[in-house]
Amino acid sequence: MVCPSWFSFILYNPIRKAFTDRHKIIAESGVTSMSIVFEVGAGNGFLTETLAEHAQKVYALELQEGMVKKLQKRINRFGNKVQIIHSDIAEYKIQESFADVCIMYYSFHEVSDKPEAARNIGKAVKMNGLISIYEPTIEVTKTGMIETANLFKAAGFVEEINWNNLLTRFVRLRKSLRV
Repeated sequence: MVCPSWFSFILYNPIRKAFTDRHKIIAESGVTSMSIVFEVGAGNGFLTETLAEHAQKVYALELQEGMVKKLQKRINRFGNKVQIIHSDIAEYKIQESFADVCIMYYSFHEVSDKPEAARNIGKAVKMNGLISIYEPTIEVTKTGMIETANLFKAAGFVEEINWNNLLTRFVRLRKSLRV
């Protein structure tokens, strides 16, 4: 189930900010000052604003109109460095090979058509580009995370890193010629 926009205060609050090292997420995801980043499920901008501070350009895709409005307010100060895309990732007509890095922070489990979304994301990421997927352990089982990684492997990615802790499951994959 998608987190409703009226409940978005839970996504962006002082406690979450204190316990989430957004700079570590960005480093672990391979984002540099030259990166073009595609953030799928940007929500109200919890990660987007930090991405905008570190990347060359951020394309922030969000499905819900209410979240898009909150996101616009949060990233307004970054001008054209952040472009908001209001769409469903599985239905969006994607530009091919534009992103160096795709980040999904606690969002992929909410996608309704995961196989089509994975194919679309796979098209968006450049050769040798990265996908970082962070998911909540309370909503995504270890098996579910393996299934997610397998969707991206089928789209031409090779797993580089994965870990689990009390709250989060993580996998980073690289687009590769060898599948």
